Amino acid sequence: MEKLRKYMSARDEDQFYHQGAVELLVFNFLLILTILTIWLFKNHRFRFLHETGGAMVYGLLMGLIIRYATTPSDFESGTVYPCEKLKFGPPTLLVNITNQVYEYQYKREISQHNVNAHQGNAMLQKMTFDPSIFFNVLLPPIIFHAGYSLKKRHFFRNLGSILTYAFLGTAISCIVIGLIMYGFVKAMLHVGQLKGEDFHFTDCLFFGSLMSATDPVTVLAIFHELHVDTDLYTLLFGESVLNDAVAIVLTYSISVYSPKENPNTFDAAAFFQSVGNFLGIFAGSFAMGSSYAVVTALLTKFTKLCEFPMLETGLFFLLSWSAFLSAEAAGLTGIVAVLFCGVTQAHYTYNNLSPDSKMRTKQLFEFMNFLAENVIFCYMGLALFTFQNHIFNALFIFGAFVAIFIARACNIYPLSFILNLGRKQKIPRNFQHMMMFSGLRGAIAFALAIRDTESQPKQMMFTTTLLIVFFTVWVFGGGTTPMLTWLQIRVGIDPDEDVKAETASQRATTADKNTTKAESAWLFRIWYGFDHKYLKPILTHAGPPLTTTLPEWCNPIARLLTSPRAYGEQLKDDDMDCIVNNDELTINYEDPNPVPVPAQARIVSPQTPGKENIHEGDLGLGGCELQLEHTPAQTQLNSLA
Repeated sequence: MEKLRKYMSARDEDQFYHQGAVELLVFNFLLILTILTIWLFKNHRFRFLHETGGAMVYGLLMGLIIRYATTPSDFESGTVYPCEKLKFGPPTLLVNITNQVYEYQYKREISQHNVNAHQGNAMLQKMTFDPSIFFNVLLPPIIFHAGYSLKKRHFFRNLGSILTYAFLGTAISCIVIGLIMYGFVKAMLHVGQLKGEDFHFTDCLFFGSLMSATDPVTVLAIFHELHVDTDLYTLLFGESVLNDAVAIVLTYSISVYSPKENPNTFDAAAFFQSVGNFLGIFAGSFAMGSSYAVVTALLTKFTKLCEFPMLETGLFFLLSWSAFLSAEAAGLTGIVAVLFCGVTQAHYTYNNLSPDSKMRTKQLFEFMNFLAENVIFCYMGLALFTFQNHIFNALFIFGAFVAIFIARACNIYPLSFILNLGRKQKIPRNFQHMMMFSGLRGAIAFALAIRDTESQPKQMMFTTTLLIVFFTVWVFGGGTTPMLTWLQIRVGIDPDEDVKAETASQRATTADKNTTKAESAWLFRIWYGFDHKYLKPILTHAGPPLTTTLPEWCNPIARLLTSPRAYGEQLKDDDMDCIVNNDELTINYEDPNPVPVPAQARIVSPQTPGKENIHEGDLGLGGCELQLEHTPAQTQLNSLA
């Protein structure tokens, strides 16, 4: 009998690991099919179904097969046994079964109404990912790549508008969706589809916050391929990048909002506590991510790691990943930290890397982003059939579709009207319609929804989110090209050529207004001057030397921190441009008495003309020449050169 029990235990363990290998094999084949499909689509220029939509289709088909073609295992799984002596859930449990001791580890708490889902087909259980895998493994590469590949030149041209859409627009979307869904929840209570104690107003706001996370990856991919108008691309891309971070922190802040009495009433103390949590977590995560990027920049500057590109790339990757892990360990939001870590790494650290490391880091994070994104969309298709706690409620699903469209309209059109009051170059109506159309939901909304599926309201939200992602990716993503044609939006535009043409036009029409425009961008000018004089010389090999910008009593520290290369370096070509003329940071300023730069001291940019390096080391400035004030030491250096 003892041998038989050991044999059964060993067989069950082997079968468990066998199913794990099958799970990985399924995702491996799904990714292979997705890659071949992408090649086929690109070869035939097929734009009506994006690669993410194709990954979801394959996931659906595989989920259908697993759901109905696999049979339940023959070993007992998920059986509930009473343990009256246990008063809490221990992290490790030792169970004595007929003098044979087994060790079990705590995984998570399961609600009473979810017990049946954990009994039966073990394959379906294995195909249900732990939500921590999404937030700790799959999402960080996607978010870091978004920050690392940010086209700063065009981003800063529309900085004010992007911040408005990302912060104020996300809050508007959250509130509008929450209010509309609360009305539909009341209707569901009236017709008897819900119990009064199940769904609270905070749950509706929680749903609104996770549905406010837009992810127009399909639209942006088509925009990039067709070279759509640069400003439209930047507005959408910038909004989606920051909007994801805001939505994640907002979701957490709403989840910790807990009125002391009635959950459906407004509690001022709890509200301000949630607002404080939002601001504190966002600021702390921003500081954490930026700090790791600064450390990386200093290490790559003051060491000779550039002589060993493999070590340099490894250090870059591990410190960037540490930004995420440190933020999570400190109770902050790792997604926000890794986003701003990527932006800061691109601005400073990238300039210190060797040519091999620049190429390797760019390709590494691009590949990781591609792989993680397609794994998530494949799993979305699988989850429709493998997730065992779906709650399909037609009224709730219909209300969610109505709410997201109304919320997107309340976000885009009023904010665009307000922004156009202060913008020199207005956001045209066709841009606004395209931004309204491009409000797709994707990986972030799905990951936020699957993070908590224990209660019935959260299960209903997850099912609805999944259907909304399917609809927006397939319908709106597939309709991007016809919509561009219908709205008559420019395509086939080179970003750099567009900037040069616009700048030349502005110089011709506003030559007499250069000095008067300088005051309207005082905040940007302060930041640019501080960054150019102090931050870049400290964190990179760029000039001017700190000995010419810091007070004389700081000369010992200045000489220590200044790279030898900075003494022979003047303003880079990219730093001579300042494009912040399409936003409230409007500037078109030229020094009337520019200081000539000797040819031998001038640094030639390695970029190919007409091509923009997405990891360029400048602040994204270009368009109008900006001559900074030169100190006597710099003038002497020029004369010596």
